[in-house]
Amino acid sequence: MKRIPGTWRQSLAATLAVAAVGLLAAGPAAAQKTQLTVYTALETDQLKAYQEGFAKANPDIEITWVRDSTGVITAKLLAEKSNPKADVIMGVAATSMGVFDAEGMLQPYAPQGLARIAPEFRDSKNPPAWVGMDVWGATICFNTVEAAKRNIPKPETWKDLTKPVYKGQVVMPHPASSGTGFFDVTAWLQIYGEAEGWKFMDGLHENIAQYMHSGSRPCAAAAGGEYVVGISFEYRANREKAQGKPIDLVFPTEGLGWDLEAVGIHKGTKNMAAAQKLLDWAISDAAMALYAKNFAIVAVKSLSQPLPNVPADYASRLAKNDFLWAAKNRDKILAEWSKRYESKAAPK
Repeated sequence: MKRIPGTWRQSLAATLAVAAVGLLAAGPAAAQKTQLTVYTALETDQLKAYQEGFAKANPDIEITWVRDSTGVITAKLLAEKSNPKADVIMGVAATSMGVFDAEGMLQPYAPQGLARIAPEFRDSKNPPAWVGMDVWGATICFNTVEAAKRNIPKPETWKDLTKPVYKGQVVMPHPASSGTGFFDVTAWLQIYGEAEGWKFMDGLHENIAQYMHSGSRPCAAAAGGEYVVGISFEYRANREKAQGKPIDLVFPTEGLGWDLEAVGIHKGTKNMAAAQKLLDWAISDAAMALYAKNFAIVAVKSLSQPLPNVPADYASRLAKNDFLWAAKNRDKILAEWSKRYESKAAPK
């Protein structure tokens, strides 16, 4: 076996030494990425774009998403209150954020650019416990093909859905599982008054086929022809129609339930600097541009963009919504709803 000449041995040793230094340098750099745990109810098909947008601005922070429907995420966070796992709560209903704030679970923070956020789209305290991202609101997904087969008319009002012609053809989100379902219920109680609101829901219940555990699922079910009417929200309805599904979007004339997708820092996070960077990004122009691809109204009103299939006057169709009342009465409302209607809840 040939021996390597001395000069070659020295050169090879030097090369290996440089490579080793490079590996050592790269190792700590990779390890220094901050891991941020974010609990969210954002739609799965939105997360990739939001993650990429944040990573572009903050390559040193890596997000681990914990995702479920609003009601499920809300219950999970409350259950973990004494031993929190989340650093940030993002894309969860403002009504849930109100519950978390009342429980002392949120760390107030004023993100960069806060003054641009419309006052009605953020917590009123200074600094705020949470900040809004965008508005999501109620929409009926109406399958025109299946309706024609069954000679079922297109509804124009919420009360239309209590007519016998819709019996067994309506699905909606379960309010304990879904933020969309919860804002439907609270909107009806505010639009009609509590006594008439429950009376309306009693009539609607007669025609409900199933209460589903997702805000998106009722629209998908209607779009797929399983049912004629799916009570859902405008993002999912607009997306299903854009994919060529045979649905019309209906915006009942009495007013639309709605809520804010909001973001806040979980008190006790060990990654405060990274959490603050996520909130700074979450209300940036870049983030608002991403939200505007999905929702007709974003928290910086001037950055809102019209959506196909959603009326230009969508904002004026939103019902008056008392977030504080909804948050304070959440448990009471859900208990009463469950007592009356749980028999038609979909299996979990």
